[in-house]
Amino acid sequence: MSAAAKGTSRRPNIVVIMADQLAPHFTGAYGHQVAKTPHMDALAARGMRFDAAYCNAPLCAPSRFAFMSGQLISRIAAYDNASEFRATVPTFAHYLSALGYRTCLSGKMHFVGPDQKHGFQDRVTTDIYPSDFAWTPDWEAPDERIDKWYHNMQTVKESGCAIATFQTDYDDEVEFAARRWLIDRARDRAAGQEAPLCMVASFIHPHDPYVARPEWWDLYSDDEIELPEVLPLADHDPFSRRLMDGIEASYVPLSRDEVIRARRAYLANVSYFDSKIGALVKTLDETGELDNTVVIVTADHGDMLGERGLWYKMNFFEHSARVPLIMAGPGVVQGAAANACSLIDLLPSFLEIAGADESVLGEPVDGRSLMPLARGEADPQDEAISEYCAEMTAWPVFMIRRGDLKYIHCDGDPPQLYDLSVDPGERVNRVEDPDYACRARMFAEELAGRWDGEKLRADIIATQRSRRRLHAAMEAAGGESWDYNPPRDASQEYVRNHMDWTVAAARYRYPPLKETDK
Repeated sequence: MSAAAKGTSRRPNIVVIMADQLAPHFTGAYGHQVAKTPHMDALAARGMRFDAAYCNAPLCAPSRFAFMSGQLISRIAAYDNASEFRATVPTFAHYLSALGYRTCLSGKMHFVGPDQKHGFQDRVTTDIYPSDFAWTPDWEAPDERIDKWYHNMQTVKESGCAIATFQTDYDDEVEFAARRWLIDRARDRAAGQEAPLCMVASFIHPHDPYVARPEWWDLYSDDEIELPEVLPLADHDPFSRRLMDGIEASYVPLSRDEVIRARRAYLANVSYFDSKIGALVKTLDETGELDNTVVIVTADHGDMLGERGLWYKMNFFEHSARVPLIMAGPGVVQGAAANACSLIDLLPSFLEIAGADESVLGEPVDGRSLMPLARGEADPQDEAISEYCAEMTAWPVFMIRRGDLKYIHCDGDPPQLYDLSVDPGERVNRVEDPDYACRARMFAEELAGRWDGEKLRADIIATQRSRRRLHAAMEAAGGESWDYNPPRDASQEYVRNHMDWTVAAARYRYPPLKETDK
């Protein structure tokens, strides 16, 4: 029986299960007719599903830094996948640790820089991507491809089925380490340690490469895979055309079979990720903690997966910028929230779950707590702000989603305004529509007041120059890597000569034997 069921007053645990590059459109919980996501569906059936949740940057590292800090990327200089996440930026892991939570990261967070924990007391796996400045873009040469790490169409062409990939190796390790950490905390509680926990289990799937293990691939068939809706190249906005050039989609053709194979593998990997949700929820249940745990399922950004002819992310259309966000647990009612929100709203939400308020903050945050919506209450706020300052552009790109309207701006490009209530596919730019003239003007004025695009661009280019020089120097000197190496002392694990094996067996056994059973 969980602590909540026993009537104790221990604060709720927080467990975040995070996918990489998961668009909500491709999950059963959000209405996809083919996707098999029973564990995500079960959480949504007993919790709150947020139907207009967005990332704050449609790229891995900056999105995650915004999620961790509750701040927009322009505030913390988290521009791209090689931006340092400064150790001076407080995260929800710092705050929750200070509030008495035991905190843990298992899996990917793409921290760049020498600080590879950012407030987590325990980090039980390494990361899957480099932690240095190797992936720094160059806005002074925006048309140059970095073939070593830029996305391209070869990734789509190589989609399919395999027994193992570096991504399945990684996610299986993340699951095992997360489950073991949860069981260790149950052992601690059995020994009288009552600290609540916050764990982030962050998986790489369904991020490309789109390659799935056979048991997940076989859940689907080619004839049930829908083809994406593709726009003619001439109908794309200028930024989308630059993005298509950057990922080679504008000049490397894909066959029908290649597109189907990639989308089938993606759905298979969505189901694979869903199995990880099931494993962690089962562990919480087995250790008696499920009733006292707020479980959050989300992602860092989505995947276009061929829609409009675009792939991957790096834009503000719905498949790229929207993320799943499902919350279930104590204090959360069953329902669906229509208000626009974003990942920066999770830090204030976690503080409210922990019983704290903004007085604990070390820096201002840009988000608001989603707990009123999670409780089924009205929330006057209905907006999400997002920024893109990475590869395949030479100017910052901004998005404001408020109510049903989405406004996108990049200096030098025509602005875009979409009314999602009547145009969910974002096919009609309303910025020149007389019926939307007043709202388009208000968005333009707000955007000009929020951001100084010229200054932000200059700051970004300055950091890019600095990071490229530093990376060259680090490579030349053969300096110490920042890649995280989880500490492990095998001499203190399992049974060793200096231990009484009966004591070790008793410590590892969960639930522990009762006195009457000894």
